[in-house]
This record gives sequence, structure tokens and C-alpha cells, in this order.
Amino acid sequence: MPSTGPYSRGSRSGVSRRQVLRAAATCLTLPALPSLARETAEPPRRLVCVVNEFGFVPDQFFPQEAGRLATLPPLLAPLEGLRADFGVFSHLDHGQQGGHHSVHSFLTGVDAAEARADPELGVSLDQRVAEHLGWRTRHPCLVLGSPDGLHGGCRASWTRAGTRVLPEPSPKALFRRLFLADDERTRAAKEQHLSMRRSILDAVRDEASALRRRLNTSDRTKLDGYLESIRAVERKLAHEEQWRDCEKPRGELGEPRDAGAVHDLAVFYELVALALWTDSTRVVTLEIGGGYLPADLGIPEDYHALTHHGRLPAKLAALHKVELHQLERFAAFLERLHSLSDPEDEATLLDRTVVLFGSGMGNASSHSNADLPILVAGGGYRLGAHVQLAAEPERRVPLGNLFVSILRDFGIEDERFARASGPLHGLEAR
Repeated sequence: MPSTGPYSRGSRSGVSRRQVLRAAATCLTLPALPSLARETAEPPRRLVCVVNEFGFVPDQFFPQEAGRLATLPPLLAPLEGLRADFGVFSHLDHGQQGGHHSVHSFLTGVDAAEARADPELGVSLDQRVAEHLGWRTRHPCLVLGSPDGLHGGCRASWTRAGTRVLPEPSPKALFRRLFLADDERTRAAKEQHLSMRRSILDAVRDEASALRRRLNTSDRTKLDGYLESIRAVERKLAHEEQWRDCEKPRGELGEPRDAGAVHDLAVFYELVALALWTDSTRVVTLEIGGGYLPADLGIPEDYHALTHHGRLPAKLAALHKVELHQLERFAAFLERLHSLSDPEDEATLLDRTVVLFGSGMGNASSHSNADLPILVAGGGYRLGAHVQLAAEPERRVPLGNLFVSILRDFGIEDERFARASGPLHGLEAR
């Protein structure tokens, strides 16, 4: 049987997930919604997106043959014990050609110019799911990673208003957000800050609304985008107020120390697993970027420089060590989710969590954004195979199709996502 982890239901010093949910329920006042009642009868689903800025050496990541995962490529060897719980998809991409600049479009499928022209296109997959699920948990979405690095650092998550969601780089800060209650002084400061933000937003919104009447059509469109940003902040403030007096889960896990991206990765994964298990959030994005230093693995070279290996054996060997370390930590994360039981039924947390692992870079050595490395795990899908899609340009399937399928599994019936032509055939429920 899966274990319950350090937040044990029977621990004297811990609080069970069910207690947390009951406490949270006292903080919510909602009308009777029959459609929601049908929805909540189903166990909650969760989404985790793990994004790498530099991709992986293709012949080390993709299996040689389509179909059942009989032989794993070198980078996927750490996942040996999870063969039935993940699948690899090849020849999927967004049709982008911007090299490192296009990496940031991995979860949106469009570049910055397209996103500015149509806000419906600019929202990232994680934020779209968070829009749908976010009010149910204290943290609608956790975005983790380094804010610094190549071409602006980790920039995978984008709101519908076209605003980058800044990542949290500190496991220590994440632990405090998830599990430590604020003292009286901090609570008072937050109250004052919330009040000030509300006053500022009220003034800006009133001024913008008055200005709108004097603008032409083009400028009104720009202002509408700005007003949507204000509404997004207002929704965030309302959500913070809603959860302000709700008790956070507590447990026996000690507060971690920040030790750099390489060493922090395992800690982040453990905190993500606990955040999902305690229902502190149902959507997480973890991005690995330029702050991931090979020197912490005993490799005295820059990560970005290693990806431009030119097929030189020494550089490929060093890069393999960097990439394998990430897959080892990822495999341990999946095993952790598999070890935790979903409190709503007998399924594992992995069965109830869709895990998308990939990159917006197909081959960093040539700056190619084609044929992206894509792996899907958990989610109750029928996996255990390499799904090899059409490679011919006229028959290619957009990566957006996979995103549409994922969205529909969360009850989001969007007809399009980026360049999607429909749901992806090959991702089926068990």
C-alpha cells in the first residue's frame, strides 16, 4: 500500500489532509451548484509540468523503436521501474524557430508577438488549468525555478494578460509558504499590504475606465489588455483574503536550506509531492534553467556551453552526466508520487497527477526547436510506450494537440491551444 509520507494522518504533530480540507471548507461560502457537485464527486486531478531550458541530447532521450518500451535509452534508464507509468512522444513541437528565445513558448505554443496580438493564445498550459482549478486550493499554481539565466531565466508560465509568472527560486521560501503560519507581525503587515493594493487598484481601474471613453478602437484594445491585468490582480487579492484565516498543514519535515539549483532539485520535488498530497495546490511548474550549475556535479564547464557540444566525446560525456542527474531526480519524484495514496480513493497520487516533462528546445547544439523531448507520466493514462508521430512536414501533429487532450481531462473543453488541430490520438485513459 502507498504510504502517507511525513504528513501522516496519525501523527500527533501533523495535521491530516482530510483535516486540512475540512478547515478549508469553513473558509468557503458558495451557493449550491449542481454541476460542481457532479464534478467534485470525482477525485481531484493535478498537473505538474517539469520544463528544461536546454532540452536533451536526442539520441540519448528517444527510444529507437516505436511501441512498447522494451529497451530504454540511456537518459531514461532511471525510469526502469516505472515503465508502465510513463510514455515518450516523438515528432511533436510548436513549429517555432527562434532557438533559445522560443524555449519560453513551451507551455504556450506561441511566441511573444503572437501572444500580444491575441491574449487567448498567450496563456500557458499550467495557468489555463490553474484558472479552472485554482480557487479550490490555497495556492492556485506554484511556479518554481530560477528568475535569472539565459535570455531572462525561467519564463515558462504566462498569464492570460501576457504577464510572466515569476518563479520561486528558494526551497526554503517555498516551505514557509506551504507549511509555516505567519506570526502576528507578519499577518498585520500583510493586511496592510492587501489594503494598500486594493486602494491602488480601485484608483487605477476608475481612471482607466474614464479614459477608455476617449480612445480609438486600437487604443481601447490595448487598454482592455491592461484592465484584464488589473482584474487578474483583483482575483488574486480576493483569493488571498479567502484563505487568509485558514490553517496551513503542518508536519515533521524540517525547514530546508537553499543550496543551489543542482542540490535544491530533490528538495523541490519533495516539497511539490507534499504540496499535492496536502492539497495545498493542484498545479505546479518546475523549470530547470541556467542556474543549474554543472560545477556542483564536479563538471567545470557552463551548462549552456556544454549543450553546444559539436558531438565532441568529452563534452557529450559531461553533458550526459548533467542530464542524467536531472532524470534521476525526476524518476525519484515519480516514485514518490507512486508511494503516496490519494486520500479520496485507493489510487496513488501518481495515478491522479498528470506529469508533463519536456523542453522547448529539441536540439540545443543546433538551436533547433523541432522534435521536442516530451514525456508524460501518471494521470491514469495507458502509457508504457513510445508514441512515434508523423515526421513528414505535411503530416506533422502539433504539440498543442497533446495540450488539448490534457485540458479536456481536466474538464476544460477548449477547442484550440496554440496551433492545435484537435486532441492527440495516442493519449488514452486506462
